[in-house]
Amino acid sequence: MLPVIHIGPFAVQTPGLILLLGVWFAMDVTEKHALRFQVDPAKVYRLIVIGLISGVLGARIGYALQFPQAFLSSPLSFLSLTPQMLSVEAGILAALLVSLIYLQRAGLPFWQTLDALTTFFSILAVAIGLSHVASGEKFGIPTTLAWGVDLWGARRHPTQIYEVVVSLAILLAVWIPRKNFKASLFFEVPGGRFLLFVILTAIGQIIVETFRADSLWIGPFRQAQIIAWLILVVSLWVFGKRLRESVRISG
Repeated sequence: MLPVIHIGPFAVQTPGLILLLGVWFAMDVTEKHALRFQVDPAKVYRLIVIGLISGVLGARIGYALQFPQAFLSSPLSFLSLTPQMLSVEAGILAALLVSLIYLQRAGLPFWQTLDALTTFFSILAVAIGLSHVASGEKFGIPTTLAWGVDLWGARRHPTQIYEVVVSLAILLAVWIPRKNFKASLFFEVPGGRFLLFVILTAIGQIIVETFRADSLWIGPFRQAQIIAWLILVVSLWVFGKRLRESVRISG
């Protein structure tokens, strides 16, 4: 684990640096490949930028509403780059709402745009996993297996590495070369690429969470696994509906 890199007198937070590089690379690749999905690359790029900005602002505002005392004594700390002072749920909600508004006003086709954005999401997932490797977050339960890592006073499952491996596998699964673009059933339906990403991500989450030591629990169940199962069921249902609609239209 390498949470901080010291460059001369400067201390750089490695997880944040990895995420920034991941976002930059994902945006660049997504813009270049957007035309494969019959969407305007410039509009897709702006959509990502708008979504990111609104997500960060929404996450900070959500945190401030939950914990106002954190900013009362020092209002300028609202502008702090500390990632711990963000509400993930509020950020996701803000990003979704603002992005949907822009998508509609820009006249972008909904499902094709999601297919184009899958490139961004899949690359970003790998970067998030690597940031967890650097920070030591999302650590695993104790194990005696040979590939365990010494972390936080115990030998543990390297769940951060599991996360990276799963994310890379999903990236390869949704990264179909242009000449083989129709090679999979999921790629025959607009939105299928995005739904494949969501389905595989949900399955990966269910598997990796089994080895996590810092998961939140709801009674005897892990909260993240419950959410992943719900997402998996809904995604499979939506894909089945999209597939039936596609067959009906083509028939």
